[in-house]
Amino acid sequence: MHILAAALCIGIIAGLRTFTAPAAVSWGVRFGRVALAGTHLAFMGSIITASIFTLLALAEIVFIDPNPKTPSRKGAQGFGARVVSGAFSGACLGAAGDSLWLGLLLGAIGAVIGTYGGAAFRGRLAAAFGKDLPAAITEDVVAIVGAILIIAYLA
Repeated sequence: MHILAAALCIGIIAGLRTFTAPAAVSWGVRFGRVALAGTHLAFMGSIITASIFTLLALAEIVFIDPNPKTPSRKGAQGFGARVVSGAFSGACLGAAGDSLWLGLLLGAIGAVIGTYGGAAFRGRLAAAFGKDLPAAITEDVVAIVGAILIIAYLA
């Protein structure tokens, strides 16, 4: 997968689940799939960084997302967090291909796509299931598997 296509796609993942994208990127750096050695973003390969992002991603999936009191992802706070996450994750991938700024931009665009597309997809799924939890779990699986595939298939 071309690094800039991966930046857009990882942004889409951030639009679905805020912390899944940086967790996947961090593990990708850790396992040598994303080359950030010698850059200011090399800290993403630290076991501490990967563990923190993974714990945040798990907390989001287990505690925050299924809570009916969680604000809409399209609200200012949730939307902003997803765009920042997508931009950061995309910048990391872009930096691995000497295109930090383009990766940042594509990651942010992907996050917007993922936020609105994910909300529409989940709404339709919830309507089809008759409740939200199966739709939420489906979206979790799409985000996790998608993130793994993006990192696994980097050129």
